[in-house]
Parts: sequence; C-alpha cells; structure tokens
Amino acid sequence: MTTRPDTLVVEEPLEIRVNGAALAVTMRTPGHDVELAHGFLLTEGMITSREDIALARFCDGVDENGQNTYNVLDITLAPGVAAPEAGIARNFYTTSSCGVCGKGSLDAIRSKTSHSPAADDVVVTTSVLATLPDTLRRSQKVFDSTGGLHAAALFTADGRMLVLREDIGRHNAVDKVIGWAAGESLIPLRGAVLMVSGRASFELAQKAVMSGIPVLAAVSAPSSLAVDLAEEAGLTVVGFLRGANMNLYSHTQRVKHQ
Repeated sequence: MTTRPDTLVVEEPLEIRVNGAALAVTMRTPGHDVELAHGFLLTEGMITSREDIALARFCDGVDENGQNTYNVLDITLAPGVAAPEAGIARNFYTTSSCGVCGKGSLDAIRSKTSHSPAADDVVVTTSVLATLPDTLRRSQKVFDSTGGLHAAALFTADGRMLVLREDIGRHNAVDKVIGWAAGESLIPLRGAVLMVSGRASFELAQKAVMSGIPVLAAVSAPSSLAVDLAEEAGLTVVGFLRGANMNLYSHTQRVKHQ
C-alpha cells in the first residue's frame, strides 16, 4: 500500500438570485461564477443577451468566521427585463450530474429559443472535428491535477478554440462558456461548435439550442432525448468523437467529409 497526498476538485454550492430573490442552487467548481449565472439565465430563456443584465454581485454568503464565501450571486436585471414570475421561478437543488432536475414536465424543458440554430448553414469538416477532442484535453489545466472535471469549449468552424471552461458539473461548464460568449456579445453563437468532454445529454442540447449553437460534439454518446430535440430545433449532434471516428445523429448536412 502506498500513502500519498491527492488533489481533489472543489465542489461548493452557488445560489443564484435574480433581483434579490432566490432562483436556483447549483453545485459547481468555484470560478467564472458570473459567466455561469449569465449562461444559466440565457439557456433557461430568462435573458437573451448580456444587455439584459444590469449588475452581478456576490452578497451575504458567509462562513462561521463571518468571511464571504462567494457562494451567493445576485443578478440585477436591466430596466424593462421581466423577472421570473413567482409561480415559475425554479427554486431547486441541482446536483453536479443533473442540469434539469426539478423541471415539472418535458414541455417545460422545451423552451422556445430566441436564437434558433436551424437556419445556420455553417459547414464543419470531419478533419477539423477530429482535432477537437485532443485540443480540448490539452487545454484542461485543472483536470491534469484532479482528474475529476468536465470540460466544455467553443470552437470556430475551422477549429480555432474561443474559450474553454472546466467544472464538476457538465452543465455548469457549458453555462460558463455560453456566459463568456454573452459577455463578449457573441450571442447567438452562429457558426460555432460546442465540444464537451462527456456525453451529449438533453440539457446540453437545450443549452446549445438556446444560445444559437449549430453543432454539438461529444466524446461520448448522445441521449435519445437530446437527438429528438436536435432534430426538432435544427442542431447537428456529433457523438463518439474520437480522432477520425465519429457518429452523426442529426442535421448531418453541416458535416463535410474531408
């Protein structure tokens, strides 16, 4: 038996408030929390752009010593932007493996997007797609020391990485990159490829659709519900992307063999 120290990934709760009212709690890896909140609100259909947010500030989350834990983030919406109604505000607990827990029904999940990817005519070659998993993996700095994080990254159609984020929750990693794009005024994300380190679940397909991303690629399998949503919404889903091998599941016209 060998005894040695190990580095563990940090997991802490983040309470997201909107205009002072609690909306959601997610278990996340601290860092890029404002991006996470922006991405969460956008992919849940509560905002459509960075201009819908007036202010983001950490507030009264304190530990036993009275120090701010930075685990409570209050988002103030811009004038004229409607706050979530009391009857539909989702005060729910989200584990690090589930991005849509607490949704009442499938109909509630199928939010109408303001940034449909259906008309996006971007074309991505198989040779470019084949490079994305290795680029993603090489850029995962925290994963190298902990081995316990999901990653999500946005790429251009020619394979240039725009941003990468890591988090213990795959949905949080996606919210962080979408929140980054919102902060850069890149929503809708026309011509972009969202690459994720795990499977392509329904909630990740939803987030891609809500932000106007036309191509979702994953190193593992998509779920049947993710493919159903992708077919409906005009999203291309690429699964089991491992080197030159990949499966195409929906809207395959965007992928060119080359």
